[in-house]
Formats: sequence, structure tokens, C-alpha cells
Amino acid sequence: MRISKPHVEHSRTKTNHPQTTGICERFHKTILQEFYQVAFRRKIYQSFEELQVDLDDWINYYNNARTHQDKMCCGRTPMQTLIDAKEVWDDKITTLNS
Repeated sequence: MRISKPHVEHSRTKTNHPQTTGICERFHKTILQEFYQVAFRRKIYQSFEELQVDLDDWINYYNNARTHQDKMCCGRTPMQTLIDAKEVWDDKITTLNS
């Protein structure tokens, strides 16, 4: 089963590519430990829709409020990392076009 969102394309990891699989597996472990194990102790869900609302809230927290300590985020949120990278990219494009 896969929970889907409009305008989000499902993709598969490459076979025999442990870097990609490792990233996905670590994210699955994080969701399990930080969302599902906590949510199912606190609440009895009556529907998948109810679970989806709470999962969407957690993913919003994960991307916009929870800081990450990996080598890309360096203590920032994923959204802040993306915004910072876009600013660097925009500066490079501006410099190249000057």
C-alpha cells in the first residue's frame, strides 16, 4: 500500500545502489521511531484518512521545524537547507550571466 498525494510522482530506488536504498531505509526508520510508534501509543485511528492527517502534520514538522544533523543540513531544517541552496544557485546563475 502506498499513500499518495496529488502532483507527487512515485519513484523507485535503483537496484544494487546501496546509497539510495540507505537513504530511504533511514527515513523509514525515522518515520517508524518518531511518528508511528508514538502515534499508535497515543491514539486509536478510526480511518486511514485520520492517520494521513497526522502523518502530513508530522512530515511538515520534519521538513520545516525539526533540525537535521547530517552533512547536508548541518543543524538546519531540510526546508532551510533547500532555501539556502537555492540562494547559492541563484547567485551562481547571476554571476555566470553577468
